[in-house]
Amino acid sequence: MDGFFQHRQDGRVDFYKGWEDYVNGFGNLKTEFWLGNDKLYKLTSNGHYELRVDLEDFNGDRAYAKYSNFYIGDRSTNYKLTVKGYSGTAGDSLKHHNNRAFSTKDKDNSSKTADCADKYKGAWWYGTCHDANLNGLYLGNKKDNKGMRWAHWKASQSMKTTTMMIRRV
Repeated sequence: MDGFFQHRQDGRVDFYKGWEDYVNGFGNLKTEFWLGNDKLYKLTSNGHYELRVDLEDFNGDRAYAKYSNFYIGDRSTNYKLTVKGYSGTAGDSLKHHNNRAFSTKDKDNSSKTADCADKYKGAWWYGTCHDANLNGLYLGNKKDNKGMRWAHWKASQSMKTTTMMIRRV
């Protein structure tokens, strides 16, 4: 199966949610959603997948990041991210998150003393916090590390839209 597992476009869905919400998924497939970490694990454990991340800022500028190898671990690994083989125009903001466990506001798996999910109001594969935070707050056209951020493209500028999709290769 190919398809989207994350999409954000206008802030109508709150992404500052707890662990079980991210395990099971939430939102509306026609607007904003997270597919669910359990589903991501099941999909990526049954074949070789690549990841594409599409980004758009509030000026209409667009960029993408593509990874030739994408895998999410199971619940026992806290849905650890494996991502390799970057290409694209957005810069490699996921490199920092490779081999990191997923964290939410009620389950901190980051390697920092500060709870990164709580501090940056998101849920992500935080390490010593983040270079990417696409499940952060939808802040509009604002520079803030708590926003939907891709550091290697627009530093702390919040994104207007983000899409994360996988394709079996």
